[in-house]
Amino acid sequence: MQDKAYVLGIDTSNYKTSAALISMDGSIHADSRKLLNVKKGERGLRQSEALFQHVENLPGVLENVYAELKRRRAADPAAHIAGVCVSTRPRPVPGSYMPCFNAGHTVAQSIAGALNVPCFETSHQEGHIAAIAGSMASTAGSTKELPQEFLSLHLSGGTCELLSVSDRLREKGAYDIEIVGGSKDISFGQVIDRVGVTLGMEFPAGEYMDEIAVKEAAVRGRSSRYEPCLTGVRVSDAFFNLSGLETQAQLVAEKITQRLIDTEDVSKQADNSAIILELFDRIVTCIEKMTVQGIGKTGLKTVLFAGGVSSSRYISRRLTDFADDRGYCFIFGDQKLSSDNAVGVARIGARLLQR
Repeated sequence: MQDKAYVLGIDTSNYKTSAALISMDGSIHADSRKLLNVKKGERGLRQSEALFQHVENLPGVLENVYAELKRRRAADPAAHIAGVCVSTRPRPVPGSYMPCFNAGHTVAQSIAGALNVPCFETSHQEGHIAAIAGSMASTAGSTKELPQEFLSLHLSGGTCELLSVSDRLREKGAYDIEIVGGSKDISFGQVIDRVGVTLGMEFPAGEYMDEIAVKEAAVRGRSSRYEPCLTGVRVSDAFFNLSGLETQAQLVAEKITQRLIDTEDVSKQADNSAIILELFDRIVTCIEKMTVQGIGKTGLKTVLFAGGVSSSRYISRRLTDFADDRGYCFIFGDQKLSSDNAVGVARIGARLLQR
């Protein structure tokens, strides 16, 4: 019956409602997501509003998954959900809590109870890691292998951590994770989104800013760079602060925006592109320093990238070149699975169901 059994994964993170259906081998059969609505000009949501939107989104998100299950049952009546897995907290550490995860947790427990199947719990961070780790086997042309112990960079809208990870899912149902580096204040995702909103973009702004960075780099090439406006981030023992970088970038963004308001300056778009490209370059350099120092601390040269910032084409291309030059193994996997989703959560459930 293993080939007829499926696992339902649910994740209700701060900015996306997600559900996924996978088979026991980790193959994805449904991946349903809905971004939470943030009003133009706002830089985020209160937890109460996020929780409310998740409650409203879950029926529609789950209906997409159920539709796929119905199609499979039409072909084989034995197809069924054998287990449910849900993220119940941001990270696998004591005291890690955000109210928005209660929405998914409650629904997952109800579904599992109605189906009389087990309901497994994991963390949002572990789901991110499992999503990319599980995508490696299905990535065309991939020759990279994930060792039992590796580094992981969780780069998202709210998290910027370099982790030492031991894959213990087969035995104990959880990753053994230790923070070995990262930001001491805000995250890369927060810096990008806040600057993007100041430049007049909708939240979250990362995907649009990444497109601008890629295009601007292609136009400028290596010989024609921008006049620097931002100073580099100081990294010590793989840790750093980003508030200074954000303050500098915000000041430049505010000047650009104000000039457009005052003079309707047509050079605004060019100025936007230059500051965005430089901001992304500063982020890349910071990540390079952090990973070099983290590798020096742990001796682990394989780094798995997870989280929405890791889906950036500009950042991942530059970091891949850096890793190749250094002899490191940087793994980005299927970058569609870098942003918030329930695929990794479901994959953890499948492994827990088989242990």
